[in-house]
Amino acid sequence: MLSLQHLSKSFGTMKAVDDVDFELHHGEILGLIGQNGAGKTTTFRMILNFIEPDQGTISWNDAPFTQSKYDQLGYLPEERGLFPKMTVENQIIYFAELRGMKRAEIRQEIPKWLSRFEVKAKATDKIKDLSKGNAQKVQLIATLIHHPKLVILDEPFSGLDPVNVSLLRDGIMDLKKQGAAIIYSDHNMDNVEQVSDQLVMLRSGKMVLHGPVAEVRQSFGRIKLYLESALTKEQLLAVPGVIAVAQQQRHFEITLADEAVGRRIFDLATANGYIPEFNQQPPTLEEIFKLKAGEPNA
Repeated sequence: MLSLQHLSKSFGTMKAVDDVDFELHHGEILGLIGQNGAGKTTTFRMILNFIEPDQGTISWNDAPFTQSKYDQLGYLPEERGLFPKMTVENQIIYFAELRGMKRAEIRQEIPKWLSRFEVKAKATDKIKDLSKGNAQKVQLIATLIHHPKLVILDEPFSGLDPVNVSLLRDGIMDLKKQGAAIIYSDHNMDNVEQVSDQLVMLRSGKMVLHGPVAEVRQSFGRIKLYLESALTKEQLLAVPGVIAVAQQQRHFEITLADEAVGRRIFDLATANGYIPEFNQQPPTLEEIFKLKAGEPNA
């Protein structure tokens, strides 16, 4: 288990991380989200021991995260760090040996990983000759090949097409099934919602959301309503508690001030009988992100 307790870090007068406090268990994925400059990278760097916190502690399996335990760690930084003149094989070997693997073992593993992620390159190809997507897959292989117990992934799907996103997502989920604890950062909230068990949102270094994804969404209430009806936009906007209505033909996406307003709309829409769709949901993670990011700082 990874435990961050009351972690804080300042750079001059700027408080980059302010009392961040969470736990991550084996076999669990935590989505760490926030706008650029929110404190995510600083948090990662403190976990990795690149920088020291001003306050707070970091522990791994109830003990300090010492240098001797870093072979259990896999880290994919947002800024990729491959050597363009190296071959795919030598690049993976280089990183895997840093994590304690033997060269013969690495050579045996490489073909399996290249096949698993459908890398369109030979082991003897140079990194500089790969497409961005294939280079990204190679870096992820270098991050995961030693089967780390704690994995930090900073924007792993950036710039990838949907097929490659799906391949890499499957690899991450396999690692979770094997018991790894995974911290994952992404600006695509759909990706975060699909893979994360819990999430932490930072704004100006402070935690503004924390909990299981479903519970975070439910805490905002079922204020999104999807309706197919012969009602007009004007009729819906006239209902007390309706904040906004987006319309595409007879399909409506309605934002409510309170989930109880849904009952009024249901009664109005069904006054003449059957309607094809009435679906009341909590806001999406992307909508929640925009809401919390836009709030004024305390």
